[in-house]
Amino acid sequence: MKKIMERQDSNKPVADNNKRIAKNTLILYIRMFLVMIISLYTSRVVLDTLGISDFGIFNVVGGVVVMMNVINSAMSVSTQRYLTFELGKRDLTQFKKTFSMCMSIFICLSILIFILGETVGLWFVNTYLVIPEERIVAANWVYQFALLSCIFSLLNNPYNAAIISHERMKIYAYIGMIEVILKLCIVYVLLIVPTDRLITYGGLTFISSFIITSIYRWYCIRNFKETLYTFYWDKVLFIRLLSYSGWNLFGSLSGVAKGQGLNILINIFFGPSVNAARGIAYQVNGVVHSFFSNFYMAVRPQITKYYAQGNKEEMFKLIFSSSKMAFFLILLVSMPLIIEAPVIIKLWLGQIPDYVIVFIRLIIMITAIDSMSTPLMTAIHATGDNRLYQFTVGIIMIMTLPISYLFLKLGYSPISVFIISLFLSLLSLFVRLF
Repeated sequence: MKKIMERQDSNKPVADNNKRIAKNTLILYIRMFLVMIISLYTSRVVLDTLGISDFGIFNVVGGVVVMMNVINSAMSVSTQRYLTFELGKRDLTQFKKTFSMCMSIFICLSILIFILGETVGLWFVNTYLVIPEERIVAANWVYQFALLSCIFSLLNNPYNAAIISHERMKIYAYIGMIEVILKLCIVYVLLIVPTDRLITYGGLTFISSFIITSIYRWYCIRNFKETLYTFYWDKVLFIRLLSYSGWNLFGSLSGVAKGQGLNILINIFFGPSVNAARGIAYQVNGVVHSFFSNFYMAVRPQITKYYAQGNKEEMFKLIFSSSKMAFFLILLVSMPLIIEAPVIIKLWLGQIPDYVIVFIRLIIMITAIDSMSTPLMTAIHATGDNRLYQFTVGIIMIMTLPISYLFLKLGYSPISVFIISLFLSLLSLFVRLF
């Protein structure tokens, strides 16, 4: 009887964790549906208001900033892993030290990205991107707003990591409501302003990003005392964070090559109108991606915490069950979108731009393939040893860019870059499984 009671007591934390994951997932899905509905409406209005060319310019110019932001992506994964790991060990003192150390690194990164953005990035936008001459000034304004948004987002990363590690997912639901209200306000202003609408859209998008970032920071400082930044330096921790981030940087570079690198190639060979088609396709893909990413956001901290506590049995159970769930969620959403894409796009936008349908189908297939290994990637990050994974998968994904350039140079259509990306994603899946 005593052994049975002890076994029941030991199962209580696991049951509580499962309940928390289910609750957080539900909260995130409510947020997702609200954001998705408003975003689909605002996307149509923005496309109609800006026009195909300006919408394409906004996407490709923002893509240049995303490319420079690759260091941010690598460091964000590192921050998330180490904060969650310390919280899993229930060591708030070390949590505070790690948070402050990460914040110091992000401040340095923001300065570096600002310098790169105002030199190399600005030169690239004005020299290599295909932008109509009469829209160069507007494109530069959009670029500056995108760069500022990037910097504020970068400084917000440690606070986002703290919220996720504490599993306070309801804050995302609340702030998501504020976010969609701001999107509606942007659409309303775009319809009534007499000024250049592309510049206005870039400026309002920056203001919205700044407000959301400020709310996340305020919430963390108010609710988690350990996120109050104080300068802290630890050489050993610094080297550990940078070493881990270094391999993540390699993985992030491969992701940028696959994503924004291809976007810029499309602009150079085909111009802003095809960038607009790609932008629309990625907005539709965002709906598919959010169906498993919200679930994954709720699961991710618990996988890392189980590893930190040495509870590998429960960690493996969670990895297997979440992988299956991610696959079925993708299947549920992607099949109707792939089959009925022309009808859905016509109802949504009132028009079907060139290449949109085939882009949507190929990009969704790529996302479906990539989603199946997401929980496994979390487990790899939890161990702190990600060198082999990042190197092998990163090499495969980086090859997307030179192979696509070769095909485009030979005269192939823009569809070819997504077919290449699809095959390399499939190859990466088998490498991840191995």
